[in-house]
Amino acid sequence: MAEEVNENQPRHRFSNGNLSNGGNMPNIKKTYSPNLQRIRDQAQILKSDMMSNLGHQLDELFESFVTEVERIEQEPQVDKNYKAFESANKSKKRSDGSLPDKVFVNRRSVLSELFEVNHIRTIYHIFVAILIVFSLNTFIHDWIHTGGPVLDFGLIQWNFGQFPRVIALWLCMKSSTLVIVYPVFHFYATNRKPGKARLYDYIWLGIYIIYQMCYLVIPLVYLFDNKFAPASSIIITCEQLRLLMKTHAFIRSNIPRVINYKTDDDSEERAVIPDFSKYLYFLFAPTLVYQDSYPRTPSISWRYVVSNFGQVLACMFYIYYIFERFCVPVFQNFNREHVTLKGFMLSVFGCMLPGTLVLFIGFFAILHSWLNAFAEMLSFGDRLFYKDWWNSTTFANYYRTWNVVVHDWLYTYVYKDVYYLVGGRAGSMGVVFIFSAIFHEYILIATFGFFYPVLFVMFAGAGFGFIFLTDKGTARGLNVFMWVALFIGTGLLMCLYSMEWYARANCPNSTDNFLDYLIPRSWNCDFTSLKAKS
Repeated sequence: MAEEVNENQPRHRFSNGNLSNGGNMPNIKKTYSPNLQRIRDQAQILKSDMMSNLGHQLDELFESFVTEVERIEQEPQVDKNYKAFESANKSKKRSDGSLPDKVFVNRRSVLSELFEVNHIRTIYHIFVAILIVFSLNTFIHDWIHTGGPVLDFGLIQWNFGQFPRVIALWLCMKSSTLVIVYPVFHFYATNRKPGKARLYDYIWLGIYIIYQMCYLVIPLVYLFDNKFAPASSIIITCEQLRLLMKTHAFIRSNIPRVINYKTDDDSEERAVIPDFSKYLYFLFAPTLVYQDSYPRTPSISWRYVVSNFGQVLACMFYIYYIFERFCVPVFQNFNREHVTLKGFMLSVFGCMLPGTLVLFIGFFAILHSWLNAFAEMLSFGDRLFYKDWWNSTTFANYYRTWNVVVHDWLYTYVYKDVYYLVGGRAGSMGVVFIFSAIFHEYILIATFGFFYPVLFVMFAGAGFGFIFLTDKGTARGLNVFMWVALFIGTGLLMCLYSMEWYARANCPNSTDNFLDYLIPRSWNCDFTSLKAKS
């Protein structure tokens, strides 16, 4: 390194990397070789690039931080508004005796929020991995026993074998709600004379009750005549009850407008009833409580819709593998010999884990994926179809949070009406439980084709009693008790209904009349003759 030093100037010193004069230190003129100067220039360029990149990264971090804070600030605002609404309604209840109404606000499903947490997302990945293992288990099992891959989904094909008839029956039910309910109600409302019209109202009330009874009976007769498989039957019965609840919600919500209308102007009378477009939107919207308008989302993500329908399909195969590997092999020969208490207890406990898994997968497929798909397609904003029921420490909270959609309908159109008529919280709750238990049992009767009221007894008996047993409980041990009760309950239901199903498949009927549907065949099957025949 070459340096030119001026002897007449003092020596130099460096302060913070810069050449400076100080004291008796001489100025010095420093020069660098070409190689050192090039390295110095490159270092300066590198320094500038690093500072520029660092500044850009800091800007991005700051922007993401601000965005996250804005999102967090907006979400609690919705909760605050909702809580304020609930508080206002509660105070109203205390002042004039009225009960709060359902309020709709823009909000996401609970699992949609939780899946943004990596730890919860990993649990979702575990369930996906279990589905893959089930698929591999079936593939290897068929390969070993048959010498080659067998893609046999006979259980699914049997359950959906009459799918064209299912669609035809569904179209008939849907059409009746479109071409009968709204036009007839519109005719009633526009031709009703304001004032005293008691006889006119009672006549149309009778017509409405007859329509509801026909809507229940005719599809049920069609199911029994065509002997639909369980999956096809449950589709029809659930849609049947859903449309019944929708039509009742629409009429029950608009009846006060008609009865309380005072004007004699015909044009104004026709404006009392909501437009048909509002009724049509309500029939497809993922809610059972009618309002003229709902909170809407600004856009539709079709990718999200396809993803949710894909999850429904995956859940269907999930349930298929559970039944195919854990239930059918156990129960298909269950009633070919006498059922002992030991065998029964082993079967119940063997059904607990598969039954609870089916319960959870069914919840995820219907209450999360299916409803969120329709909510996204219809831009429906309020997606609180369930709450965190898995954290419940009381059975009252579990029943309120498990299925918010049905709970809101029961509260709005059953509980509140009974409460205003007879008064009393316990009596109103009892009516709601009996009403709900009857229709849950109706679904199973239509699905399996026989009357075996196990669910009714458990739902209206033990389920109702557990409400008061765990009332106002907050200990976490009660959450364990709730899960143990769910495990035992699902195990009993799966075991007892499977026993009756295969008893009716293996045992000849003792009577050809209607009593055969009412008498459990698993109780009086002649196992000795069956064993001799086999």
